[in-house]
Amino acid sequence: MGTEKPTRPSFSARPAATSFAAGPPTTTPFLSSGPVVGSQASGYRPTQSSTSQAAVPFWSSGPVVGPEASGFRPSPPARFSDPSLPSMPPANAPPTAGPFQRFTTPQNPSTAQAPTVRPLPVGQPVFSSPVQPPAGQVPPASFRPQSQLPSVPMGSPPKSMNSASVHANAPQPLLDSSFSASRPPFQPSFPPPESIYPAATANLQPSFPGYPSKQPNAVPQAPAAQSTFLAQQGGYAAAPPTSYPPFLAQQGGYVPPPPVAAPLGLHSREQMQHPGTGPPIGAIQGLIEDFSSLSVGSVPGSIDPGIESKALPRPLEGDVEPNSFAEMYPMNCPSRYLRLTTFGIPNSQSLVSRWHLPLGAVVCPLAVAPDGEEVPIVNFAATGIIRCRRCRTYVNPYVTFTDGGRKWRCNICSLLNDVSGDYFSHLDATGRRIDLDQRPELTKGSVEFVAPTEYMVRPPMPPLYFFLIDVSLSAVRSGMLELCASNGRIRKRLDSMDNQVLIFGSDKLRSVVTPGKEIWFKVVAQTIRSCLDELPGAPRTQIGFITFDSTIHFYNMKSSLTQPQMMVVSDLDDIFVPLPDDLLVNLSESRSVVETFLDSLPSMFQDNVNIESAFGPALKAAFMVMSQLGGKLLIFQNTLPSLGIGRLKLRGDDLRVYGTDKECALRLPEDPFYKQMAADLTKYQIAVNVYAFSDKYTDIASLGTLAKYTGGQVYYYPSFLSIIHKDRLRHELSRDLTRETAWEAVMRIRCGKGPTVPETLQRVRFTSYHGNFMLRSTDLLALPAVDCDKAFAMQLCLEETLLTTQTVYFQVALLFNVIGVKKIASDESVLINQRYTSSSGERRIRVHTAAAPVVADLGEMYRNADTGAVVSLFCRLAIEKTLSHKLEDARSSVQLRLVKALKEYRNLYAVQHRLGGRMIYPESLKFLPLYALALIKSTPLRGGYADAQLDERCAAGYTMMTLPVKRLLKLLYPSLIRIDEYLLKPTPLADELKMLPLAAESLDSRGLYIYDDGFRFVIWFGRMLLPEIARNLLGQDFAADLSKVSLSEHDNEMSRKLMSLLKRFRESDPSYYQLCHLVKQGEQPREGFFLLANLVEDQIGGTNGYADWILQIQRQVQQNA
Repeated sequence: MGTEKPTRPSFSARPAATSFAAGPPTTTPFLSSGPVVGSQASGYRPTQSSTSQAAVPFWSSGPVVGPEASGFRPSPPARFSDPSLPSMPPANAPPTAGPFQRFTTPQNPSTAQAPTVRPLPVGQPVFSSPVQPPAGQVPPASFRPQSQLPSVPMGSPPKSMNSASVHANAPQPLLDSSFSASRPPFQPSFPPPESIYPAATANLQPSFPGYPSKQPNAVPQAPAAQSTFLAQQGGYAAAPPTSYPPFLAQQGGYVPPPPVAAPLGLHSREQMQHPGTGPPIGAIQGLIEDFSSLSVGSVPGSIDPGIESKALPRPLEGDVEPNSFAEMYPMNCPSRYLRLTTFGIPNSQSLVSRWHLPLGAVVCPLAVAPDGEEVPIVNFAATGIIRCRRCRTYVNPYVTFTDGGRKWRCNICSLLNDVSGDYFSHLDATGRRIDLDQRPELTKGSVEFVAPTEYMVRPPMPPLYFFLIDVSLSAVRSGMLELCASNGRIRKRLDSMDNQVLIFGSDKLRSVVTPGKEIWFKVVAQTIRSCLDELPGAPRTQIGFITFDSTIHFYNMKSSLTQPQMMVVSDLDDIFVPLPDDLLVNLSESRSVVETFLDSLPSMFQDNVNIESAFGPALKAAFMVMSQLGGKLLIFQNTLPSLGIGRLKLRGDDLRVYGTDKECALRLPEDPFYKQMAADLTKYQIAVNVYAFSDKYTDIASLGTLAKYTGGQVYYYPSFLSIIHKDRLRHELSRDLTRETAWEAVMRIRCGKGPTVPETLQRVRFTSYHGNFMLRSTDLLALPAVDCDKAFAMQLCLEETLLTTQTVYFQVALLFNVIGVKKIASDESVLINQRYTSSSGERRIRVHTAAAPVVADLGEMYRNADTGAVVSLFCRLAIEKTLSHKLEDARSSVQLRLVKALKEYRNLYAVQHRLGGRMIYPESLKFLPLYALALIKSTPLRGGYADAQLDERCAAGYTMMTLPVKRLLKLLYPSLIRIDEYLLKPTPLADELKMLPLAAESLDSRGLYIYDDGFRFVIWFGRMLLPEIARNLLGQDFAADLSKVSLSEHDNEMSRKLMSLLKRFRESDPSYYQLCHLVKQGEQPREGFFLLANLVEDQIGGTNGYADWILQIQRQVQQNA
């Protein structure tokens, strides 16, 4: 996502690798022995496996040591699965139940051989039988049964949506100081492995969670007798069945919670805290766990806690939209349009204060619907749109009709409204309208109304596309300009346009045209020209162009001309628009002139040596041209603005600013001109999309403000080269020009408490909004243009002490102009499922309605949480916090809220259950800790000065603020898939492709992998990959430097399979285009930059790995718990 810059020295080097030639037989890459213990330690040295000599490696080399070694050294180093590694010695091998399983020596050891521990399947529940001590052995005193102390079954409050909370224990406040000292990296107590390269031994560190660690010659210990309570060693586990043996051991397994929790019963707090005084066991047998948990055990030979990394929960199936309330509220709008952070709305402010996670919603009003699930369109015609008189809620499935159908009650404010004669219908015996099946607005949660003229401030304007293009020296050299102009054919340059150039102001101009040169058509102009037929709104579509360097160039393209006329304005202090009526032209009428301009644009400035950029004056000029119609302004910028109003200076290179209170100013616009211009553009219905191309600083923080407040988008192409980035730019620009767009839109989201509570008594409302828009009033979002790729987040607030209703209703209303639809009939309330074509356009109102229950139990809020919505709000809040605080403060805020939430949830069950060292959390939020870690490691939040360039960080922040839930979650936790086995099969199945954990231990040196974060593909070639696979995929370049190789289809079945697979991945979500980067194992710094630094479960750059992160969170949760 704008990070294709492998030259930045952000990572230390891994061992370099040669091309595909195999290394000498005595050299085994990444070969190291495990710790050697016992009497044979002094004489043991691993011998090279014979399989490594027989295999023909894809390419192989040992790690480079000494002064020639590159600077990339992950801490600690990755260990890939490699067949050339020596196998574990068979003698004295440790049990395979997991590297972090606790083995304790009994106090009275027996001479009998300890039973072998079987490996436990990851993700499967394991219920052990009671552990009996060997014959003749007396169990330790701590494990002797105590008959006077009956065991307390594990339980939870009943899962009633409206029941009052039975947990009165309040959590102790979390001290912020708990974040000041992080846990030191996990260090096993055994000696570090001895490498076969003695010179590099000092650089190796012990293994850590996320990488495999082998412990040869470890002497197994007999397991100690288990206690009568649940012991979960390194496993992700939930509730056992109601009847279970007294000694239950779940080691490394995941068990989902039971479907229904038994009632708590009539037990006092004292009885639960002191089980010895409670009733008989049978009276509380129904208590079972309804939470999931991870047990933290000790690593063998160490007092440090540890977790089996394979047992950690991971979202390997991607985002799963919640459907828990689909049966309870079948008339809710689909979750792709509206997702709440929890589908259990708290009934009091005190409950909100104990929630700690964001309480709100994520809205994507124009999300793409699957085929057959399009939003129905309703035209009331003369009847007029049915709305509440008081709160202006649109009629929806949750309104109720009374008085024989003559009145209807608003579900938001409870007001009784009259039913007009045209909309009247009788009610049946159950109180339902007899025409309900013909009224989609009363049966569907999502509907689109055709708005009458009273909803229009002005008639729908024709769609206008205006292009503001930087033609300075750096833009020409990058090839960006050439990409703007052609249709892919090479033709001779047009005759000289010197006689068509009019000059206003200073005569200090350079030659505009160089006769006799040919035009090489590349990306931007080529894309614009190819999309002219697909621009919406024909035949009313308007188009215009301005180019700029140190001067501003206007173009007259009226239909009476045979070629465009350029007018140059050099007075930057007093901008005026020459020929204002001829700068915007009807595309249908001036098509030939527009095509001529696009064909000639690259050659017009190919000899330009002007390095200045008058971006601010050019922006004002574009605003003056567009202010009458509004529309979409596309900015192509390659140089830091240096002249006139809005000029910017280089900043961000002062290291002393980072880590101080002045750091956040670097991520804010330097000049208030940009925010003021954004406000003016929004007022006149102009949306701005910014395309930034440069490897140098261009102040994305300032330029992106134009997109942020106008509902636009920022596209960032660092170090742009047309030969590499042309496909991505072509795809994203084409989609920007041709996707369905809502123009001149405003959006409001309403919420209320149901028909039994007057609006004046209780209020629930949204108080803060996050995304790209301009807030016109307290709750009205102004969106000059909005599309299916934009999402918005908002936070909910309770303004009363207690909610007495059982349901809260939400309604999102988007009022917009739509162009290019199919004509609809004028009959009363007609449902049409297809779009229609209308040259004049029309006003529409898209309405999404949903209901959610009110709960009095904090546990219900957690159990009904939506991880995707929570992470989306978390992300937006954290990015906004970087605009006023240090990066460290933003990262700490995410961690602090996560810890508080998990501590609060733990306190719910601390009385009924003996939790011990277990980390517990609801099933609905099992992936939240991992997503929080990924968010902290994301480009907008990670590290400091050296971890991401300032422009890259700001561009990533602008992008993530607009992403829908699914795209954001994929960016935070990308997919890693092994494909070499898939390519070798004659008839592979798509279901065979499985996501792997994002850790280096998932990479096998014999494999071929695809890393996909939604913005780029990284194809990783293991050094032991079969040579024929590389030859089939890369052709003659299979042994070349992969940084200079581009992936293309070759004439063989394997290559066609790969290209088809990449195409399928791209088509699954076409909002962005994934560029393909090829990386060899051991190739630095490319491997570190493109892949290793993005394996979020590993320890990279001083950050925690997944297992260490869980341990740190658990330790902070237990503090003062």
